[in-house]
Amino acid sequence: MFSHMMVGSNDLERSRRFYDALFTATGGRPGIVDPLGRLAYRGKGASFMVTVPIDGEPATAGNGSTIGFAMEGPEQAKAWHAAGIANGGTAIEEAPGARQTPFGQIYLAYLRDPDGNKLCALHRIAA
Repeated sequence: MFSHMMVGSNDLERSRRFYDALFTATGGRPGIVDPLGRLAYRGKGASFMVTVPIDGEPATAGNGSTIGFAMEGPEQAKAWHAAGIANGGTAIEEAPGARQTPFGQIYLAYLRDPDGNKLCALHRIAA
């Protein structure tokens, strides 16, 4: 359903350190800079991008927005979370762990990136 997601940043080099750490902690590659100066990360047919807003205004986090990243297991989510904390992210919500939902058990880990965007690592635990 989705082709890409993009977040704004006020400091692309800071964002690059943060997102490179997140994606490489889960087996991905560091980002590349496209011809327009945006950071781009690709995986499993989708793209995640980081850019300075094109309108010239400061980047702000979306209130009520969360960007979720699929994880292969709890260990991968833990590595993602630890890499984020070590590279300028902030732990939010409950500590990483399993939670029971009406749709089954899931493992969640939440962070805010250095610009305040809310991110989630999610693994669906087999019944």
